[in-house]
Amino acid sequence: MGPAGAPLLSTSTSDPHRGICVPQSQISVLQNRIEQLEQLLEENHEIISHIKDSVLELTAHAEGQPALPPHTPNGSWVLPPESRPSFLSVSPQDCQFALGGKGQSPDLQMLAIYSLLPFDNQDGGVWKQGFDITYEPNEWDTEPLQVFVVPHSHNDPGWIKTFDKYYYDQTQHILNSMVLKMQEDPRRRFIWSEISFFSKWWDNISAQKRAAVRRLVGNGQLEMVTGGWVMPDEANSHYFAMIDQLIEGHQWLEKNIGVTPRSGWAVDPFGHSSTMPYLLKRSNLTGMLIQRVHYAIKKHFAATQNLEFMWRQTWDPDASTDIFCHMMPFYSYDVPHTCGPDPKICCQFDFKRLPGGRINCPWKVPPRAITDNNVAERAQLLLDQYRKKSKLYRSKVLLVPLGDDFRYDKPQEWDAQFLNYQRLFDFLNSQPNLHVQVQFGTLSDYFDALYKKLGIVPGMKPPGFPVLSGDFFSYADREDHYWTGYYTSRPFYKSLDRVLEAHLRGAEILFSLALAPARRAGADGKYPLSDYALLSNARRNLGLFQHHDAITGTAKEAVAVDYGVRLLHSLTNLKRVIINAAHYLVLWNKDTYHHDPAAPFLGMDDTRPSQDSLPDKTVVKLDTSPRFLVVFNPLEQERLSVVPVLVDSPHVRVLSEEGKPLPIQLSAHWGSATDMVPDVYQVSVLARLPALGLRVLQLHRSPDGRPAASTRLYLHGRDVPVRRQEPVPPHLLVASYYQHVQTVVRLYNVPGVEGLSLDVSCVVDIRDHINKELALRFTTDIESDDAFFTDLNGFQIQPRRYQRKLPLQANFYPIPAMVQDSRPISFPSLLSHITSMHLNAEALVMPVAQEKLVPPALRSFVPLSNTLPCDFHILNLRTLQAEDDSLPSAEAALILHRKGFDCSLEAKNLGFNCTTSQGKLALGSLFRGLELGSLQPTSLTLMYPLGTASNSTNIHLDPMEISTFRIHLG
Repeated sequence: MGPAGAPLLSTSTSDPHRGICVPQSQISVLQNRIEQLEQLLEENHEIISHIKDSVLELTAHAEGQPALPPHTPNGSWVLPPESRPSFLSVSPQDCQFALGGKGQSPDLQMLAIYSLLPFDNQDGGVWKQGFDITYEPNEWDTEPLQVFVVPHSHNDPGWIKTFDKYYYDQTQHILNSMVLKMQEDPRRRFIWSEISFFSKWWDNISAQKRAAVRRLVGNGQLEMVTGGWVMPDEANSHYFAMIDQLIEGHQWLEKNIGVTPRSGWAVDPFGHSSTMPYLLKRSNLTGMLIQRVHYAIKKHFAATQNLEFMWRQTWDPDASTDIFCHMMPFYSYDVPHTCGPDPKICCQFDFKRLPGGRINCPWKVPPRAITDNNVAERAQLLLDQYRKKSKLYRSKVLLVPLGDDFRYDKPQEWDAQFLNYQRLFDFLNSQPNLHVQVQFGTLSDYFDALYKKLGIVPGMKPPGFPVLSGDFFSYADREDHYWTGYYTSRPFYKSLDRVLEAHLRGAEILFSLALAPARRAGADGKYPLSDYALLSNARRNLGLFQHHDAITGTAKEAVAVDYGVRLLHSLTNLKRVIINAAHYLVLWNKDTYHHDPAAPFLGMDDTRPSQDSLPDKTVVKLDTSPRFLVVFNPLEQERLSVVPVLVDSPHVRVLSEEGKPLPIQLSAHWGSATDMVPDVYQVSVLARLPALGLRVLQLHRSPDGRPAASTRLYLHGRDVPVRRQEPVPPHLLVASYYQHVQTVVRLYNVPGVEGLSLDVSCVVDIRDHINKELALRFTTDIESDDAFFTDLNGFQIQPRRYQRKLPLQANFYPIPAMVQDSRPISFPSLLSHITSMHLNAEALVMPVAQEKLVPPALRSFVPLSNTLPCDFHILNLRTLQAEDDSLPSAEAALILHRKGFDCSLEAKNLGFNCTTSQGKLALGSLFRGLELGSLQPTSLTLMYPLGTASNSTNIHLDPMEISTFRIHLG
């Protein structure tokens, strides 16, 4: 702006042919700007040229035509042809699975039900979201009603308060009172779900109290339901973490109490995934309960008596995945919404709300203590609710939960609930004309009585009950209140969760692969066994974050920060575990696994830049000597990857451990749209990484002091600042900078998965804004007719349909891993699977501190004899606990997943070196230099052996199946 607000440029309006009058003081400024524009234009021409060349090369490659010849060093480059085929053909037998057509269709298919229902939200009277229920008084004359009242306390491991504050304020008092009050009357029952809280309490109680707990569990008064570390969210959580927290809880229960959970209990996750019943079934649970389901679905299922069903996976042809599921029918899991359809009446039987307490009944009719004078009237009122509720189910056995959030935290509440209810039970049970038997029970007490009444073995399909497939997303508890915002709330923490998962899996595998030969070589004393405690802590912090108020982003701000601190602390510890294991392994001879006791540990080069823009980046400082990187590929297939590393000099070249030069690209590191980060450069190295292996790379300063050749692995030219809001032609952009968002699009010019993909990433800065929401919209030309597919927990694909009769927020679904178009399939391609794994399991780069290095000792580590089949995934190789929780045992859990895939989507030249094997895998020869001492198939969480251990180590997995094996490596 000029003096006194004068314009920089002025024009005469009287003569359109007159030129622009420019003040003399602005001429130099204009000249500088013109020069800058010319420079940007020249750079844009170069960028466009590179993009054009790469697109032509990729097009030729995709069409099977000969690739363009290599360009000069000044232009784009082409890799030499592969010396071996990049993909081996898939067996036709492996393509049959996705075609389906086996088995019978389920009775209830959720996608069809959503299309059927009007979602009209009619007023249902006292049961607002339902309908009036009537019955004949003599309906139970020939078969009495059997009622199980199940006391419970739902303890969120963080929500309004942090995990620790909840524990100290409430949870410890609940569990302490439980031990005392349950022993006062053997008829009392209680269930508990969250092992994260229970284990913390266990660590702080006496041996006598522990013995009392074991007695309560042994005599059936106390049941541990589900038994996971938390009650996990089922929308955002990845199946790796869902399984891991379940294993952590089950292993803790087996080791400390000797109990194996039988029934699942999920009253508070905001919608339910069909992944969970699969995991519970494969963990040998026989029944499960869910609560938060769309009110219109509940009403429909209640009207058709379909609230209990066998939940079957969509791909299952023979009912092997079936698990019995009970759906609660009403609004909530609290006492007013569990005894029957009328909350005004049910609230009168929540004896914590007796007059004089801290909470009361919103319906303005308080509870009354049960006395001899009122027991008959009170019991009859309650029985009426029980009978009405039972009309919604197909059997004469009824489940009535009795609890709420953090209930039973004071001895007075135990007395109020148990004493008053026992008086009601005693009266009802003493009246034969009422034809009812009421008692306290656990969840499994209810399921067992139901199975017995129906004459079936637990886990079998009850005669006359429906089979259901599908999931229960998205959830609404009333009107148009759809709980879909949490799919994207607090995205930083959701991202951090995935980063921690990847590091935990990598650390588990490397630790197991390092520990076994170290023990065999007698190097136990040298290997840091204390790292196992770091692994265990990370498992538990990751498990804690799967809680339905954690990864969802629905906790209070201070609680979210507490979760974040735990995650970051564990991430730091896992990097230490990975570095220790990796550096130990690369010092071994790769053929004999012989370790030189004199060889030192390698340290990590933790030199960091001072710029605030790079707080978590490690910069390798170069000098005239070589620097070393250890790169870990956590995938079970060999990969050709671009490996980025930041260096402090542009004069650099990268060599393999054999001294051969590797293709690299050198780029300036940009901190903003216009500013480079001083003395920081990014070197992108194209490296072939062995499956689950460690590769050693050497970084040298160029001997002549010049930068490396300007070959390009991917087109990452100078970032182009874009300030306008209208769309920009995509071939002009590399990076776009807006007010709060930096969007980077990368087109990789390499063989393999990365070269077949378009990489889009965003960095969002909303530090100056509170409660700000931004959206990234992708528009395609796919004509899907309102049909599409989303994934569930990264495990399976679920068909969806845009429901125009519902509000916009009802048509959002969780997409934790991938989304597809409308083709009539429900499985991703192999390329999709492997691309997803590349994104979730990036190659980990560990710089080596030079002063601790013994260069001749460095060797790449290749643990697998052969790359695994394309559809096999090592979900985990998890070292199990010894009796001391802080130390590892000699056994490990090998968890394998065979992915279901669709062959019709495959492109040519997929760029990964693997094939399929009809589900067969020879585990005995899987690990190079390691013997498989034993192989015991087990249930998913290792609680039950499946058959006897066999000398044969050849296994077979069906598509989609996850199997766990207890193994001994040595």
